[in-house]
This record gives sequence, structure tokens and C-alpha cells, in this order.
Amino acid sequence: MRSFDDLIDEAAAVDVSGWDFGWLDGRATEERPPWGYSRLVAVRLSGVGSALDIDTGGGELVAQMPRLPSTMVVTEGWAPNVEHARRILSPRGVQVVSVEQGQPLPFVDSSFELVTSRHPVKPDWSEIARVLVDGGTYLAQHVGPASVFELIEHFLGPMPEQHLARDPQAEAAAAREAGLHIQELRTARCRMEFLDVGAIVYILRKCVWWVPDFTVERYRDVLRQLDGHIREHGAVVAHSTRTLFDAKLEPH
Repeated sequence: MRSFDDLIDEAAAVDVSGWDFGWLDGRATEERPPWGYSRLVAVRLSGVGSALDIDTGGGELVAQMPRLPSTMVVTEGWAPNVEHARRILSPRGVQVVSVEQGQPLPFVDSSFELVTSRHPVKPDWSEIARVLVDGGTYLAQHVGPASVFELIEHFLGPMPEQHLARDPQAEAAAAREAGLHIQELRTARCRMEFLDVGAIVYILRKCVWWVPDFTVERYRDVLRQLDGHIREHGAVVAHSTRTLFDAKLEPH
């Protein structure tokens, strides 16, 4: 394996814009939830005339879809991702809308038959319900509770209160309160392996909310400890948690 300094210097310099994780091929692995979210979205998109994808990242998921409805809109709040999404989605007629996190969706009531989201930052159930047509559906894959905390807590220390956040049942209750009927709610815990310390630097630069104050220099000692663990044991292991939401807006 290459030296510690070589690995972290490379990962600290690589471009992390967009939502493509191809740089991690051969350096990290993650199991996928059993339901196959991309496939589910592709089926749903083929059966509607209007759809909205919230927190689309760089638009990569929508770009993979074989068929898009005549009205396809995505929202994103991080400027580099907005630009990336426009580059790859505009040629397919997708409208890319910049929406600051926590702000209302800039669409009139009952605008979309389908709303999707892969890993929304914080779902606004009242806004989701508002922009759906009666009988419209929300299909999403959320990040679940304590996701990747085995890695994150190396940097931030124990976070017992945060372990309770993103509870699927609490989210489902909030969705019902907004007028959505939960048709399916599934959870999964998926093994992740980081095979070199550069993969950890890369993922923390890309997923900036995991360790908000992360820099290589600030956490060099922690990174060196993790590098030693990988060299001895082959990988740093963590687990992502995911929740599948399939909900329908009850007629008013």
C-alpha cells in the first residue's frame, strides 16, 4: 500500500463536485439496500406525466433513467451540484431549480404526480404534500438513524443524542400528519468498507455534513490511526442505514 502522506494528499486534491462516487472504485465498498431504489424510480417515472426530484445532488440518478416524463423538474441547494445537474440534465429537457435548504418549494399546489428523493437532507412533508396532486406518490430512499456513525465518531466522539435522529417511525408519523398514506416502509443496514485512508478523506470532503469541520490537517492524527487500522486489519468497517418510503397523498 502507498504511504499515508501520498494517499491523503491525493484524496485532498481530487475534485469532489457532483454525486458520482466512481473515484472510490477499488478503494471502498458499500452494500446496496435490497429494494433497488433506482429500478423502482425508473418504473414510476415511466408511468407519470410530471415528476419532481428533491435534493437531486448532481442529477446523476435522474440522468440514469431510461425514460423521463414530459415535465421533469429537480431541485438542489448546493451551487456546485446545481451546475453539474444542469450540464447533464438540461439536454434531456429537465428543469433544474436551485432551492436553498429549508425554503419552500417554488411550485404551485398540485404540480406533480410523483415526487422522489434519494437521501433528502430533511424532508419537508407539508411541502411534499402540497406539490403533489391528489393521489400522487412520494417515493424516496432516506438516510436512516446513526448512518456511518462507526466512522464519524472516530472524528467527533460519541454522539448518543444524534443516534435517535432520522427515526423511520417518527418520519412516517410526520408524513401521515401531512396527509400522506404510507404504503410501504422498509429499512436496511448496509456494510461499508474503506480500504485505504484516502477513501476516508475523499468521502468526508464529499459528504461534508458527516464531519462538518473536517480538514486533513485538523484530523491528521485520527487519519493516521485509521490508516494504521487499515494496514493491520484490511479495512475500516462502518454501516449505512437506509429507509424506503412509498407514500400516497390522500385525496382532500
